[in-house]
Amino acid sequence: MGQIYHSGELGRAELARSLDLSVQAVSNIIADLLQDGLLVEKGARSAKRGLPAVQYGIAPTGGFALGIEIRPTVIHAAMLDMLGNTVFTHRSILADAQPDAVIPEVTRLRDLALQSVPDARDRLLGAGIVMPGPFGATGLSGRETDLPNWQDVDPVELFQTALDLPIEVSNDANAAAMAERISGCALGLDSYGYLYFGSGLGLGLVSQGHLIRGAFGNAGEIGHIPVPTPLGSAPLETRLSRMSVQHHLILAGHENIDFETLEALFAKSDPDLMMWLASATDALGHATQIIENIFDPRTIILGGAMPETILHHLVSNVDLHSASVSLRDDNSQPRLQCGTSGRLVATLGAAALILNKRLMPNAVTL
Repeated sequence: MGQIYHSGELGRAELARSLDLSVQAVSNIIADLLQDGLLVEKGARSAKRGLPAVQYGIAPTGGFALGIEIRPTVIHAAMLDMLGNTVFTHRSILADAQPDAVIPEVTRLRDLALQSVPDARDRLLGAGIVMPGPFGATGLSGRETDLPNWQDVDPVELFQTALDLPIEVSNDANAAAMAERISGCALGLDSYGYLYFGSGLGLGLVSQGHLIRGAFGNAGEIGHIPVPTPLGSAPLETRLSRMSVQHHLILAGHENIDFETLEALFAKSDPDLMMWLASATDALGHATQIIENIFDPRTIILGGAMPETILHHLVSNVDLHSASVSLRDDNSQPRLQCGTSGRLVATLGAAALILNKRLMPNAVTL
């Protein structure tokens, strides 16, 4: 199904060649997928010889994926169809972020999604759950963004029991990276990095189509890597994150620094925001050099809960270091580019984890 998804539509002979299978074997597989409602016929395409070849595409309503993003004060929910189209979203205020309070609300959101999209009742493939890392008790635990009393809980088992669905648990950066592969600028790319603006700064890494999670699910905590400052060094996310710009602007006398405020301040070239951007752009240059020389990606994508105008400014003004393995002439991708911007990037990414697993059944996490 992954071959068909990335191509849009394919015929039996094309599929057989791409999968190195016989046409008869592919025909049997297609027949099963048609019967299950996962594929649809898309008409016929003229061939040089013989009859026109019937083309097959993914059936949008053949399956659905639920995405849940849990933050300390809010839960976002979304549902995607098989083509990655958003068919449901909801935002729920969270008064208590402990497991006993979160589980009933997540269950309620699943039921609300199924009421809103009746076609999904018997075709819900699973739920992706996004939670702030790090997972488990680590040297980075105890930050403001940590959810209380989750360190000693197995979230996969907990949500699987509550929702009675296959579950994928991830941090926000990993989920956003997979969302970009389903329906964003990483469509068709196998190896890339994704710098994600949440409260802090996270890094999602995809290698040969596989999400790199690390031994305990904590790969990509790049926000804690030190970068140079005029006074020595500081963690990257103190210079390049939503938390960083909010802190900078509040010290400068601004109030209520939300998504819309940042858009408005950038539109009028607010000097306080421009000062932060100058520092953030320099920090981004250091971050990209680190990612490129360690990971060797096709490209690095910048996205998440930051206005698109600010993402474009960062990408357009960054000084990409020449001492990098990514400085080469045989790569069609830019070294750094803008991805999806908005509040629901990680939520949609949570659902994309489920779609990617179904569309790429041989995918594994590293």
